[in-house]
Amino acid sequence: MTTTEKKAIVDNILELLILLTEDGENSAPQTAKAPTTDKVEMLTIKESAALISGLSEHTVRQLVKQGKVKSVRTGAGRNGKILVNKADLVEYFQGKGA
Repeated sequence: MTTTEKKAIVDNILELLILLTEDGENSAPQTAKAPTTDKVEMLTIKESAALISGLSEHTVRQLVKQGKVKSVRTGAGRNGKILVNKADLVEYFQGKGA
């Protein structure tokens, strides 16, 4: 794919985005603005286990492996860390208790 073909595709996408935002009422700029209060807090495995009493690091790792809590792996191999979404972890255990 040449540079001119890529530029044409990007121009088409921009035109479509402009049409989508202009279509309808002028509420698009308000909804496009990301709220600043919704920050994602990530915890290490150790911090996750300490957050909930009675929870072991092994259990947190199993929850991550099973896909029951959202997580991100940073790095590779032994030096890599697993970061767990704090809100998702708390929500998982609140849902289990109810």
